[in-house]
Amino acid sequence: MCPVLCCTPNYSNKGHILKFIDQLVTLDLSLLNKPLIDVSYAKLNATMPRNDERPCSTSSGEDQGSDADSLSESCASTTTSGNLDSSRNSFNSDGSSKHCTPSSSPPKFLTLEEVMQAGKDLFDLKITHEMIMNKAFHLKPNPEPPNSLWKMVKENVRKVFWDILESELNSDPPEYQHAIKLLEEIREILLSFLNPGANRMQTQIMEVLDMDLIRQQADNDAVDIQGLASYIITTMSKICAPVRDKEIKKLRELNTDNTVTLFREIFHVLDLMRIDIVNSEIRNVQPVLQMISAEYEREKFQIVLDKTPTALNNTTSWIQSAVEELLSASVPTEKPSDSEKGFRALPGPYQILNTAFFHILKWDFSKGPVPETWMTDETRLEELQWQLKQCEAVNEVLLILFSTVGEPVQGLASLLDRLKRMISVLLDGMHKKESNLKEALEGVSAQVCCELNKSLIERNYPALTPELQATLTGQICSISQKDNPIRTLVEDRVQQYFMGILSDPKPQVKLEEVPAGLAAVKPELVLIGKTFLSLVNYNRAVYGPFYANIIRKLLFGDAAPPGSLPQEPAQKALS
Repeated sequence: MCPVLCCTPNYSNKGHILKFIDQLVTLDLSLLNKPLIDVSYAKLNATMPRNDERPCSTSSGEDQGSDADSLSESCASTTTSGNLDSSRNSFNSDGSSKHCTPSSSPPKFLTLEEVMQAGKDLFDLKITHEMIMNKAFHLKPNPEPPNSLWKMVKENVRKVFWDILESELNSDPPEYQHAIKLLEEIREILLSFLNPGANRMQTQIMEVLDMDLIRQQADNDAVDIQGLASYIITTMSKICAPVRDKEIKKLRELNTDNTVTLFREIFHVLDLMRIDIVNSEIRNVQPVLQMISAEYEREKFQIVLDKTPTALNNTTSWIQSAVEELLSASVPTEKPSDSEKGFRALPGPYQILNTAFFHILKWDFSKGPVPETWMTDETRLEELQWQLKQCEAVNEVLLILFSTVGEPVQGLASLLDRLKRMISVLLDGMHKKESNLKEALEGVSAQVCCELNKSLIERNYPALTPELQATLTGQICSISQKDNPIRTLVEDRVQQYFMGILSDPKPQVKLEEVPAGLAAVKPELVLIGKTFLSLVNYNRAVYGPFYANIIRKLLFGDAAPPGSLPQEPAQKALS
């Protein structure tokens, strides 16, 4: 029924991309997939970027440009080898580039306008990062909480407006002041949806929704509101995406005598069509944005840093803790010789960063904010951490099971898979504050014993004795204690695994080399490792120059000469 949305501006120009991102944050919209970005800052003024300042949307028939086949697929990768090479080389750079090293401007007081602008820059950074990292990134109308003050105020303001409109149209004679404003706004919205070459439809809209003519008709009480509404709906059906066919059909079926309800629903569908166009442009810009992603994010963060000189304080503390850990671990156990006195081996920059990256995986979000350079991935880090904790708990339960029951359950792949799925489901949500890990483990124990007895009886083994079940339950519940030996063992092996993939120049091979004792959860662990390594590689590509500058100052102070950091083997990105 409706033609496919085909707004396809030329995003080969970097300026068009940056303009699109800057204007995207002015939408009264929020992310659909996950609340990764706080969009409460960006409200009103939904202005879309134009290709050479011309409207961009669809039309039907000969007015239409290319259809949905011209939309590009979103880029799936999270980093490029060129970006990684750039960040590696930055450790030996002289820090002369404005966008490659943190500025050293003195502390200053910020005005409210400067704070708001810094907030917008940070929001731009978050939006851009999400478009790069999330292939399915798209927008939907902002869902306010049911009882929120903002929603109540907005609904009351809208109700007042529609009540005034209804009162004007029902007066004798009718007044059309607000109705004309609505028609004028609808005309501008429809025109903004058209492709630059849709001249015929543009002319038709301007002729039918001629405001001067409508005002003259209003003076003589001769405005055909229902006729204009019918034309608007017909035009919308020609330029909307197929997904809006149902909404257009509902508009046609509405009672045209209730003008206020009709126009309210028309604006609702127009808002949905605007979102369709935004999402179409996002899909077009993603592949091109991928090519300049690290450079753009680095430049945007530098802008934030210029306006907020303290914007790297948490990052500095994070890296400093890694340096202190490595320095304390390098203290010699024996008394140094005379030639060694006054000399202390310094850790290399990649060793420091790898240690810091492992710290970020084990970050305690309840004790403080993440480093500023990880703010855009904070939710992803939390999710990875939850998955890793659940994976560790599943492995701990299975190790206890194998050591307690022994031969009857070893080598049974089908039983192992059933137990893994069951334990994972029962431990889902163990990271939440309101969850009780010990109670969850008691439930796991009961289900594990039931499943084991069933499997043992099916294979002519005796069922677990009450004493053995009690022992099994006690050992499983004891992993809720941080000093539990099995828990400590698994956590140490996991640390060994992640430090291995972070430091190895060929992580593709290292990912599959799971330490002994973790084989039961190898597929899950490898997947977590790949995801984490992709985040690390991209983060290193974007913020490597900032890290280099911080490490220089931590190791050598402000007097450190440029290029004094030793070069270490570069880690290859995951394909």
